[in-house]
Amino acid sequence: SILRKEISSTMKRVLGSRSCLALVFERFGQPEDVVKLQEIPLARIGDEDVSIEMLASPVNPADVNVIQGVYPIKPPFPAVGGGEGVGIVTAVGSQVTSLHAGDWVIPALPRQGMWSTHTVQPACNLTKVSQKIPLDLAATLTVNPTTAYRMLRDFVSLSPGDCIIQNGANSGVGQSVIQQARVMGVKTINIVRDRSRDEADSLRQVLLNLGASEVVTEEFAGSHSMKELMEKYRRPLLALNCVGGKSATTLMQLLGTKGVMVTYGGMSKQPFTISTGMMIFKDLKSVGYWNSKWMEENVGSMWWYEVCAPSRDWWNIRLVFYVHAAFVWKEDFLLHVMESSSNSHVVL
Repeated sequence: SILRKEISSTMKRVLGSRSCLALVFERFGQPEDVVKLQEIPLARIGDEDVSIEMLASPVNPADVNVIQGVYPIKPPFPAVGGGEGVGIVTAVGSQVTSLHAGDWVIPALPRQGMWSTHTVQPACNLTKVSQKIPLDLAATLTVNPTTAYRMLRDFVSLSPGDCIIQNGANSGVGQSVIQQARVMGVKTINIVRDRSRDEADSLRQVLLNLGASEVVTEEFAGSHSMKELMEKYRRPLLALNCVGGKSATTLMQLLGTKGVMVTYGGMSKQPFTISTGMMIFKDLKSVGYWNSKWMEENVGSMWWYEVCAPSRDWWNIRLVFYVHAAFVWKEDFLLHVMESSSNSHVVL
């Protein structure tokens, strides 16, 4: 879901001109136990800084992992949560020429503390985006669509008519993969977790409407019927894995010769196995992708222009499973948001 930054006029009067509201944690733990809503000082704008009013910020699984202390990135305490979002520039430092008041900006790197009403950031840490982009997409552009964009381009050379396969297909990244692949003319075979027949049928139709070629459950993917279905398409060259465990092993089994499986998540928290035969006789590869690391290593490059250029066809990406909710200024709001996000993505 997406929590929009909606603050009442009364709350605005309570906040001083040099303070803001933020979701802060001072130790690692479960979000409902350690995250507190606090009024914190707002840094003064330096010559190379930009002042931003945040418009929307998502709650990603990685954000929760950071708070729990199980993510590779460990922020210094006290820390403001949230790795991405979109805001509007309200003021710029005297040396800033690339951004102006009124511009929409997103973080050029994740993990910059976006769960706040306002923030001050170095201009070099921000990327300007067009206000033609839907707000929800702009708020989530740094992680999910970008992860999909890189994985579809960096590991296998795909041509129209080629086929890829992925699990976790109804995730934020999965939805982006389906829609970006459609623009590329690439077929997608999409696996979702097992659920009731009615729920599976409903989800299948949603993803088909986004451009999915096929949508099947984990159980079906491991059956003989899956092999028959696969005969309709070119053997997949690329598999995208965010689940791990048995699901990842199934992806490897369904890959074509010289195929590559890219792992970018592990929602099942289970290891997966790859048979020796698959590695030797099919020449398969299994690699990992961490979007935060990629962006850190490529900061300053022109690749962002590819993503943010006004001509991007996939700006029409629909975020079907994003729930919109007003920002509730209660310390237990994150618990409610997490509970509501079991079947959807949350944006603050």
